Amino acid sequence: MPRFLFDFVEGGADDEVTVHANRRAFGDYSFRARTLVDVSTRDLSTTLLGQPLALPVILGPVGLAGLLAPRGEVLAAEAAARKETVFVLSTMSVCTIEEVAAAAPASRWFQLYIWKDREVTRSLVERARAAGYSALCLTVDVPDMGNRERDVRNGFVVPPRPTPSNVLDLLLHLGWVMRMTRSPRATFGNFLDTKALSRRDAVSVAGYTSRQFDQSVTWADVEWLRGLWPGPLVLKGITTAEDARRAVQHGVEAIVVSNHGGRQLDGLPGALDVLPEIVEAVEGRAEIVLDGGVRRGSDVVKALALGARACMIGRPFLYGLAAGGQSGVELVLELLRKEIDRTLLLLGCPRVAQLDASYLRGPEGAHAGSEIQRAALKRLAG
Repeated sequence: MPRFLFDFVEGGADDEVTVHANRRAFGDYSFRARTLVDVSTRDLSTTLLGQPLALPVILGPVGLAGLLAPRGEVLAAEAAARKETVFVLSTMSVCTIEEVAAAAPASRWFQLYIWKDREVTRSLVERARAAGYSALCLTVDVPDMGNRERDVRNGFVVPPRPTPSNVLDLLLHLGWVMRMTRSPRATFGNFLDTKALSRRDAVSVAGYTSRQFDQSVTWADVEWLRGLWPGPLVLKGITTAEDARRAVQHGVEAIVVSNHGGRQLDGLPGALDVLPEIVEAVEGRAEIVLDGGVRRGSDVVKALALGARACMIGRPFLYGLAAGGQSGVELVLELLRKEIDRTLLLLGCPRVAQLDASYLRGPEGAHAGSEIQRAALKRLAG
């Protein structure tokens, strides 16, 4: 990929402290393996919002995935369908809601922001409902765009265009340039009919999105959205127990524990760091998905042991998409499947459904299950 595009995917906000915290958090937990357990067969399957999954990994919503490969969102959705898991389409996709639905009729969620113009929001929800998306995933941690300094430094605009600073980089990546020039103009596909994108000039990613986000969104808007969407509602971007409890009080069916991949507020803890407190706060009233820092199947096993139902990935499948299109995304999912299976085998746990905190040692070296139990008892006593 050209450098500006790689930076768009890989980069985070400010000093990227939270980007690194997401990875560090997994290293703070080690395994407690069981021996003399019959692990001759393993079961990686689970369910998420009633949908059977062949493995506990789903493809998260990523804006502008269609810049990494022509029809990128369609290819990723088709890969998820072949691997029997869920694809979540971003509002800020290159391919439209309808294009992805037509190409990949299997389980799909639609990710949504609540825009300043509520009629635009309503229209997106109605289009997703008409196209058969099974769940609505509301991202709640973006009242405005995080300060992603790599994008600002690179002058990243949509659609990408040659500039004095990137022309050499583009010449060194002619394969990508040729693929993209043979494809339809890459822009925010779901907004081509709106006034914001009626002109033909390139738009800054940060500038365009900042103009659309509504900083006045509250829990009342979640209730408003409930009136528009009859299916399961997922909130993405929860990092505190307080917000998790509010979410279940509003009837949310699933929570994505996420700091937006470190791309919003820098300085937040790693997603895995806050997972146990959110699992405890929810008390089984909503399903939990962990998003942030997952790079190996062993990471998925750790997240499930701490109470997640599944993990959501972004950057890993994007790199597969850039390297090999649909087959690249399938390869990423297959690598994770094999690693989860091998981890279960060596851990002495035949099914992901059996995972709990007793299979981990926590950051201080203590049995993670006992740490969680002591914390719960302390809260009850207090």
